[in-house]
Amino acid sequence: MMKTVITFGFSALLLAGCASTLKAPAPSPGQKPQSMKRKITKTVTCDYLLYLPEGYPAGQKKWPLMLFLHGAGERGDSLDLIKKHGPPKLADQGKKLPFIVVSPQCPLNEWWSVEVLDALLDDVASRVKADRDRIVVTGLSMGGFGTWNLATAYPDRFAAIAPICGGGNPLEAGKLRGVPVWVFHGAKDPVVPLKSSQDMVDALKACGGNVRFTVYPDADHDSWTATYDNPEFWDWMLKQKRISK
Repeated sequence: MMKTVITFGFSALLLAGCASTLKAPAPSPGQKPQSMKRKITKTVTCDYLLYLPEGYPAGQKKWPLMLFLHGAGERGDSLDLIKKHGPPKLADQGKKLPFIVVSPQCPLNEWWSVEVLDALLDDVASRVKADRDRIVVTGLSMGGFGTWNLATAYPDRFAAIAPICGGGNPLEAGKLRGVPVWVFHGAKDPVVPLKSSQDMVDALKACGGNVRFTVYPDADHDSWTATYDNPEFWDWMLKQKRISK
């Protein structure tokens, strides 16, 4: 389990808890603009599976790190649920993966929180030999949406992303202009329409983004099994490296 404390700051002009000598002007009737500044803290927790590749730690070598976000059906409080699909399933079957793989579990009836995932990455990267320039994120269905949302919230931290049968806000696609993106979707998906991915791909292309789009013509919602079984997917992910700014 990861447990950390996040500190939030809000830009404003008045600081709650000011010294008693700094008194605010007495209020007067009418509507006037105001502002507030106050520091608050929030404790977040997250249970997750951690996979370390064969040969880890191998001296001073730093390893690429993959964050995997599961779908809605794997939410809950049993980490065994995460092993149903994707990299955790492959690792559980004994497949040797070339990444440190972090697979968090979203609580039941909740949605992926970008602030929790950001804190999780900070926590894990501080304790394992991860190459911070080779952090990638991928996810399926709800995790595909989470991949888009996390990457647009923190575009500077990822070397690449691979959302599967997900979607995002096309108006924010420009934030990912410098991030390699490979999108996957089934043409016959009855759960998440193909248009959800297509809109993001079109928005990225319009702003000059580096995006690939694979549509499985006969696949329904399960477009992840073929993706994670494809050696080209893993080779592509391994080649990506964040461009330092």
